[in-house]
Amino acid sequence: MASGVTVNDEVIRVFNDMKVRKSSTQDEVRKRKKAVLFCLSEDKKKIIVEEGKQILVGDIGETVEDPYACFVSLLPPNDCRYGLYDATYETKESKKEDLVFIFWAPDGAPLKSKMIYASSKDAIKKKFTGIKHEWQVNGLDDIQDRSTLAEKLGGNVVVSLEGKPM
Repeated sequence: MASGVTVNDEVIRVFNDMKVRKSSTQDEVRKRKKAVLFCLSEDKKKIIVEEGKQILVGDIGETVEDPYACFVSLLPPNDCRYGLYDATYETKESKKEDLVFIFWAPDGAPLKSKMIYASSKDAIKKKFTGIKHEWQVNGLDDIQDRSTLAEKLGGNVVVSLEGKPM
């Protein structure tokens, strides 16, 4: 069921910037988004980049110690959001980076909000071509433990996430 909600061009630009790993200068890498939240506009007609709800690669180690915990702290406790998280992890064989599309619909969110976010999810997902991992999260208990994300990324083959051993 589609809601008629459209995706703002900036959302697509942010996604493409996160997805494309072109050789960049150190400065460009620092400005790349590690994580970002998207929300519905005031009039509920567009999916937009949520102001101030992002983590830049350059923040890690400076203002952000644990990017995953910081991302979790950006999620509103009583409303829905879409998120894009650039997970850096290691398996026994190699280091990897994957984008994870997160649909945040906490139990405490208003029913109307859950319905419009759920029915608009396909609109944003269609714009995010090549996303391997999708995760619907319904509460902090599901997302706070990083082993749940590790499971999504590759189950028991993941040995570390964001530099922290599993």
